[in-house]
Amino acid sequence: MNIVEPIRDPGKILKIKKLLKQRSTRDYFLFVFGINTGLRISDILKLKVSDVRGRSHLSIREEKTDSNLRLKFNDYLVEEIDEYTKEMEDKDYLFPSSKRDSPITRVRAYQILNGVAKQVDLTEIGTHTLRKTFGYHFYKRTKDIAILQEIFNHNNANDTLRYIGIHQDMLDGYMNDFHL
Repeated sequence: MNIVEPIRDPGKILKIKKLLKQRSTRDYFLFVFGINTGLRISDILKLKVSDVRGRSHLSIREEKTDSNLRLKFNDYLVEEIDEYTKEMEDKDYLFPSSKRDSPITRVRAYQILNGVAKQVDLTEIGTHTLRKTFGYHFYKRTKDIAILQEIFNHNNANDTLRYIGIHQDMLDGYMNDFHL
């Protein structure tokens, strides 16, 4: 079973941003968009430029839960959106494939993330890493599990804590402090 964890180290997040920006603006923006919105990759990949450009909020129907979500873009992400989409048309996919007139696939997104993760010595990476990284740092900064639970549309706080890796951090901490 592959375990997918959030990226806990802010330094590694910065390194990944730098590596991706050097390689591909699209791949860099995919990472930045994912860690700043907490959306599932299935919802990210189907977005078009018109869904995000010139907007303060994203309004979508989540694929997995079939529920409506309205999400505010932070100021940093608004700037990144403006820069990334300035040469694009509204009808363009936000993350276009270079091989066909469609967005990149989930498999391609995984390959992008996995490839750059290896360069910064991260192993427990998957497409959910973006969402989990958002959640982990949101919780660490705000300590508001109820709001994060609502953003993620989870049924209870324990599921959210487990999902973002806080539960594992707690277990690890207890084990570090335990000895006979």
